[in-house]
Amino acid sequence: MSSLPDAAVPFWLAADWQIPGVRAGTTLRHGLGRSLPPFDSLNLGAACGDDPNTVVANRQALQQALALPRAPSWLRQVHGVAVLPVTQSDQTPASSADAAVTELAGQPLAILSADCLPVLLAAVDGSEIGAAHAGWRGLAAGVIGRTVQAMRTPVDRLQAWLGPAAGPLAYEVDEPVRAAFLAQDPAAELGFRPGRAGHYWLDMNAIARAQLARLGVMRVSGGEHCTISQAERFFSHRRDGRSGRMVSLIWIQP
Repeated sequence: MSSLPDAAVPFWLAADWQIPGVRAGTTLRHGLGRSLPPFDSLNLGAACGDDPNTVVANRQALQQALALPRAPSWLRQVHGVAVLPVTQSDQTPASSADAAVTELAGQPLAILSADCLPVLLAAVDGSEIGAAHAGWRGLAAGVIGRTVQAMRTPVDRLQAWLGPAAGPLAYEVDEPVRAAFLAQDPAAELGFRPGRAGHYWLDMNAIARAQLARLGVMRVSGGEHCTISQAERFFSHRRDGRSGRMVSLIWIQP
């Protein structure tokens, strides 16, 4: 069991906020775990091709190393907008979901990613938390807004943290992706800049921040880590094809 402060844990990137009684952050790809290449070494994803027994062992090692009060609530993520309210320990979704919220102390919420944007939310008094998986599809479709709306905390009492994701200098998308965003929200234009012919560099962090601001969530941190360009620290499906998954966790200390 880890006795180190979050900043000193070798496999952990802590959220850069100070919220009483709440811990949050994202795992790194090394420093714990026993997955073999290309999933080396702390792969937490059970559906990316790694040995299932190894993934189970990695999850157990993570739970022990972070002294998690309980096993995380793992979602069946499908790049949608469904939000799961977690009302009992170790609850799993009856159907797919890409976000979760809870006021239950001691129950970690978990978001798997390897380029998609993890968005963690917490009431500033530590009474409620949320977590959303915002790949470009979910971001365009409004998963962040759905998550905020599912929380009981007033928006002016929420803080958000943007975890590691494909960054604006490395994430190139085509015109259909841009069109999908603009069809839902013309203001999303701020997250695109021209790339090669018919392509654009996508800034998911800028779009997420703009969406949160429109919702009334003004306390936002994170968003400075790029999974594609920082290969030593993060898994990236876009960069590597076959890739492991990090997990972003948030929980209220019991």
